[in-house]
Amino acid sequence: MKLQFTKMHGAGNDFIVIDAINQSVQFSTEQWRALADRRFGIGADQILVVEAAPSADLDFRYRIFNADGGEVEQCGNGSRAFVRFVVDKGLTNKSKIRVLTMSGVIEPEIAADGRITVNMGVPSFAPIDSDFDAEGLANRQQANDTLYVLPLADHVVEVSCVSMGNPHAVQIVDDVALHPVAVEGSVIGRHPLFTKRVNAGFMQVCDTHHVKLRVYERGAGETLACGTGACAAVVAGIRRGVLQSPVEVAMRGGDLQIAWAGEGQAVYLSGPAVAVFEGEIEIPDSTNS
Repeated sequence: MKLQFTKMHGAGNDFIVIDAINQSVQFSTEQWRALADRRFGIGADQILVVEAAPSADLDFRYRIFNADGGEVEQCGNGSRAFVRFVVDKGLTNKSKIRVLTMSGVIEPEIAADGRITVNMGVPSFAPIDSDFDAEGLANRQQANDTLYVLPLADHVVEVSCVSMGNPHAVQIVDDVALHPVAVEGSVIGRHPLFTKRVNAGFMQVCDTHHVKLRVYERGAGETLACGTGACAAVVAGIRRGVLQSPVEVAMRGGDLQIAWAGEGQAVYLSGPAVAVFEGEIEIPDSTNS
């Protein structure tokens, strides 16, 4: 079958966006993986699927597949690409929409100047919401945050546990450019105490309103930007008492802006979303990829 798609990115975090309202999309894990392959497919960190709303109080359903073919709960940069896509394609005439994800409802909004802001929902710090087995694990308090001492092969790291609908383990490092993100991120991401794997964030605090961040995403590896990772890192920093809202987050693919008013409040994510090109690809019935 032939599949029509749009290639997009948000601060370098790149996506294949598919309209599953006007074409049939039922693929296997192997087929999703083949689409995301950068040598033999289109190439992307995540694949975003636009589906019809399942109820009248919603505008769309939003599904997300990582480059490894696994479906995941949330993608902050993807949510901005999602609203840019549905507006540009004429699938909605609203500037603010309600979208159902695997982790709940989000509300992206596009302003007249093209700036896109997403209500990412209220973060959770309960280990159970990140599928984190913290029972018996050493921890300490820093301001309002709990730092868990996570054992790795030859050392330990202190991480904040934050769920933005998907799980994040955030640590503060001295120099994010020099930190072994690929090696340590892979180990943390597959740590057995996170029973469904975790996104590993490495944050360098520049001042109370500016940070540098790298994120090793489960199922994708290190990406140029991660929206939920930026939200999780800023929330952790505010709870630790080292950041104040709003916070500019510098990632390798560009800058994101995060605002959070505190406990029990939603996190707001702002940043770019750009369409790169459109195309059509033949999808084989099966693949060996």
